Amino acid sequence: MPALRHFLLAVQFFSRIPVTGRLAAWVGWSADMQRASAAHLPGVGWLVGLWAALLMGAVCWLMPNTPWTPLLAAVLSTVGTLWLTGGFHEDGLADVADGLGGFVPPERALEIMKDSRVGAYGVMALVMALLTKVALIAVLLSAMQTFWGPVPILVLVCCIHVLSRFAPLVLMRCLPHVGLAVSSKTLHVAGQQISWQGLLVGGLWCLPAIGLLLWLGIYSFVLSLLAAMAVTTWLLQRWFKKRLSGITGDCLGACQQLSELAMLLATALYLGHLL
Repeated sequence: MPALRHFLLAVQFFSRIPVTGRLAAWVGWSADMQRASAAHLPGVGWLVGLWAALLMGAVCWLMPNTPWTPLLAAVLSTVGTLWLTGGFHEDGLADVADGLGGFVPPERALEIMKDSRVGAYGVMALVMALLTKVALIAVLLSAMQTFWGPVPILVLVCCIHVLSRFAPLVLMRCLPHVGLAVSSKTLHVAGQQISWQGLLVGGLWCLPAIGLLLWLGIYSFVLSLLAAMAVTTWLLQRWFKKRLSGITGDCLGACQQLSELAMLLATALYLGHLL
């Protein structure tokens, strides 16, 4: 029951899925519970990934064999995940780009990242990230139908949503939280280093995703995905340590988004090699 409560708290915090009324009263809340809920972030990724796959599958079913189907499916899938999460991670990416896009001291960078206004660096990063994501999903949907049909790309997109949400947990284990405590919205989640037990819980959420990817039957492909996520997380860990001496909640959102893009790009490169 504690694990279920922590998962529902994660759903409540990281998505727009309603956890209200009697259910919210049963779940309860405390700072310790909120911190423990971070380990279930990949579990929230299952909900977001299934929603994305459902939207893509619906478009492919309603508009089969048209030139615009892959692009429309990619756009609607991305819009659907933005709605379901409230753009939570994308907001973090934009804030990190604003704060670290210029060469300012760490204290000033943290102030910029907490500013609700979005600057030029944030707009450019957000627009290019979303365009890249849509383009990669459309390319993958078009290319993978040549090899395996539409089902594998739906499985792939779902699993990438899960795996990319494990990367922020690694950052939470490696780096301290350095956000402004007075105005931080994620202090109860990222304010303390995640335990090895929490990292294990996040890993257990990822095991079914890895199993599904192995079900596709291309083992080197799975290794390339995991390598892309690992390299991206390692580079971000070094960058955040150098520029901020730690992480904020925005850094975690940026890590999830960039890990997702890295895995989509790794898939595109892999398929390009096959073609």
